[in-house]
Amino acid sequence: MNNTTMNSTNIEIDINNNQIYLIGLINYLNKTISQFGLGIIWIVGNIGSIFTCIVFSQPAFHKSPCAMYFFASSFSQFFVFNFALLTRMLQFGYNIQVVNTVFWFCKIRYYLFYVFVATSRYNIILASIDRYFASSREALRRQWSSPKIALRLIISNALLWIIIYSQVLIFYDIHNGSCSPQPGSYGTFFSIYISIDSGILPLSIMLIFGLLTVNNVRQNKRLIKPSIANIYDGPVRVSRVSKKDTQLYRMLANQILLFIVLNIFNPCYLLYQASTIYTLKSPLRRAIELFINNASYILVYLGFALTFTNFIVSSGIFRREFQQFIQTKILRRPPLNITPVETPVRSISTTDARNRNNLNKEKL
Repeated sequence: MNNTTMNSTNIEIDINNNQIYLIGLINYLNKTISQFGLGIIWIVGNIGSIFTCIVFSQPAFHKSPCAMYFFASSFSQFFVFNFALLTRMLQFGYNIQVVNTVFWFCKIRYYLFYVFVATSRYNIILASIDRYFASSREALRRQWSSPKIALRLIISNALLWIIIYSQVLIFYDIHNGSCSPQPGSYGTFFSIYISIDSGILPLSIMLIFGLLTVNNVRQNKRLIKPSIANIYDGPVRVSRVSKKDTQLYRMLANQILLFIVLNIFNPCYLLYQASTIYTLKSPLRRAIELFINNASYILVYLGFALTFTNFIVSSGIFRREFQQFIQTKILRRPPLNITPVETPVRSISTTDARNRNNLNKEKL
C-alpha cells in the first residue's frame, strides 16, 4: 500500500513538473512573439498607414469616394498601432501592466481600441458598398457614390462607434488583476456582441456587396457587347469602368480577403471564451488560452499592417503616386516622367460604327 501511494505521488509530481514546464514555455513564446512580432508590426504599420494617408491625399484620388474611405481607414489604423498595439506589446512583451493596474487607463485603453478598430473596419465596408453603387447601371444609384456622401458617412461612422462603445467606459473594470468586462451576464453579452461586430457582421456585409458588385460589372459587360454587335460586324471591346476604378476594385477585393483570412480567428476565439466563461480551468489551460487570445489579436494587427503592401501590389496608380511623393518630397528631385495609368474611356459613336460596317460590306 505504501509503495502504491509513493508511486501515485511520484506520478503527480511528474505531471505537475511537466505542466509547470509547459506553462513556462508557453509564457516564454507569448512574450517573445509579443516583443518581436508586435514590434515589427508596429514599425511596418506606422510607416504604412502614414504613407497610405499621404498617397490618398494626392490629387489623383481627390474625386474618388472609395479613396476617401481608404484614407479614413488608414487614419484610424495609425491610432490603433500607437495606442492599442503599443500597450499590448508592453503588457505581454515587457510585463508593463499599466492596463491591469490603473483603473482609468483600463477603461480608456479598451474604449479607444474598440472605437478605432471599428471605424477602420467599417470604412472598408463603406468602400465595398460604394463600389456597388458606383458599378450600378441605374443613374440614381450611382449618385450615392460621391465625395460629399462619403464625407458624411465617414463622420457618421466615427460618431456611431464613439457612442456605441461608450458602454466600455462604464462596464470595463479591473477584475483579479485583469482589465475586462464586468463578470456575469454583461461579460457574456459583450463577448458575443464583439464576435458578431468584429467577425460575423463585417464578413457578411463585405461578401454580400462584393458579390453584388461583381454581378453589376458582369451585367454591364453583357449590355455593352450586344448593342455594339448590332451596329457593325466584328467584336469591339468596350468598358465603362476606368482603369483607376478597376484598380480600386482590386485593392478593395484584396483588402476584404485579408480581413477574412486574418480576422476570422479572433471572433471564433471570443465565442469560445463566452461559452466557457464559467468553466473551471487548470493553470495550463489558462496559459494556452492567453496565448491563443494574444495570437488572435496579433493577426488583427497584422491585417492592418499589410494594408499599405496590399495597395502597393494591387494598384499601379497607387505605386505611381507613391513614387512621385518619394521623388519630389523625400529625395527633392524633379518629378518622374511616368505615363499615366488611367486612360479615357473608349466610346464608339453610331456614325463611326456605320462607317465601319459599310467598309466591311465593301470588302465583301
